[in-house]
Amino acid sequence: MSFAELGLSEKVLTAVTAAGYSTPTPIQAQAIPHVLARKDVLGIAQTGTGKTAAFTLPMLTILETGRARARMPRTLILEPTRELAAQVEENFTRYGVNQKLSVALLIGGVSFGDQDAKITRGVDVLIATPGRLLDHVERGKLLLTGVELLVIDEADRMLDMGFIPDIERICKLVPFTRQTLFFTATMPPEITRISEQFLHNPVRVEVSRPATAAATITQRLIASNPQDFEKRETLRKLIKGATDLQNAIVFCNRKRDVATLHKSLLRHGFPAVALHGDMDQYARMAALESFRTGENPILVASDVAARGLDIPAVSHVFNFDVPTHAEDYVHRIGRTGRAGREGASFTIVTRHDDKLVAAIEKLTGQTIAFEGPGLDALPPGEAREERRGKRDDKRSSARGRGRGERDGKRRDHGEAEAAPAVEAVEERREARRQRSRHEAEPIRPGTPERKERGERRRNRDEDDGPQVKGLGDHVPAFLLRPVRIG
Repeated sequence: MSFAELGLSEKVLTAVTAAGYSTPTPIQAQAIPHVLARKDVLGIAQTGTGKTAAFTLPMLTILETGRARARMPRTLILEPTRELAAQVEENFTRYGVNQKLSVALLIGGVSFGDQDAKITRGVDVLIATPGRLLDHVERGKLLLTGVELLVIDEADRMLDMGFIPDIERICKLVPFTRQTLFFTATMPPEITRISEQFLHNPVRVEVSRPATAAATITQRLIASNPQDFEKRETLRKLIKGATDLQNAIVFCNRKRDVATLHKSLLRHGFPAVALHGDMDQYARMAALESFRTGENPILVASDVAARGLDIPAVSHVFNFDVPTHAEDYVHRIGRTGRAGREGASFTIVTRHDDKLVAAIEKLTGQTIAFEGPGLDALPPGEAREERRGKRDDKRSSARGRGRGERDGKRRDHGEAEAAPAVEAVEERREARRQRSRHEAEPIRPGTPERKERGERRRNRDEDDGPQVKGLGDHVPAFLLRPVRIG
């Protein structure tokens, strides 16, 4: 099947041919005719199968008729991250080169003023992240009542990032009669519930079993001790020993580990760049651009780079940490082996990652083999804290031995003085016990102690002199001045 058989317009077909594509992917071949028929579509396919073009190309054909109105976009595409939103904008620019369509990008880290100016002129396609979109709506700068087609992309990633409440709110702001396209790579129960809520009699397009990896990716596990410095050394050996490595993405679970690993690779002479969610938008786009151009062929990233980034030439993916969610593993390794190319994925595994690896194998339905020796062949390693504790124990023992030798020279004299000191301590303790016992005994009526206490109380209550009236002798002078009446 060719793109010409899908019902796309001539302008779109010309742009697709100029981009070098002639045969649609399975998700594109099945989804595009239903989108052009104005039906709701639920698309399920692993990452790297061309889902973006599956809704971009038919949208360009639909938008050839009609015109945009100020502050009222005709179509809306929701993306979970800024990078994905910018990538979708690039797709519209590439395939819409023969059309005069206006596209606006609403993402964080960019001036509100520039975005407001584009919205005010009217846009055919609005691509946004949920948070920034709602910011414009709340400021009264954007109306969603004219949206004809809504696209929710990477829905499972939206769930992971906590955007589902925002998505539900946005769906209430767009017309009920809209057409909705819902794309996801995995279908957890929550995503199933939301798809039933947002879609009306959708056409289900599923080109592969949910959460499966592409067959073009070679997957391997690498055994390592759990210490960070040993994992970093294992990663460096993998990068040096990888055959046909053009560029690679190294994934970490935590943002602070991204920064640490990035510095380590630079220190050992590897051309690397970092990407994580705490970076500002300019730095994130600059990092991606240097990686795409090959200036820095190694990208150390968090899961912000695991979804939807279209970098076709990625030859290797290294998981420095096993992902805590099995679905993230599918998305991570999906950065390689795209568009029919061969790819390789290596995951560094420690003794503590057994359950995580088992969850990944259960989700993907395949067993991942070890490259080289497995975990059982590793020599027993000590954690850094354990070694530090042992060093501290050795230092304490050495200090103790030195102190004992110094004290041994005075031991005889100390023992001679120890007995009187102990007796003095015991005498003081006995005196304190006697005082406590005496203070705790009740004072009986008629005893001298009781009389003494009553005498003190009477003395305290005795009249100390004549009763003072008013201010006494301390009347302020201004109050003693005569008052002139009349």
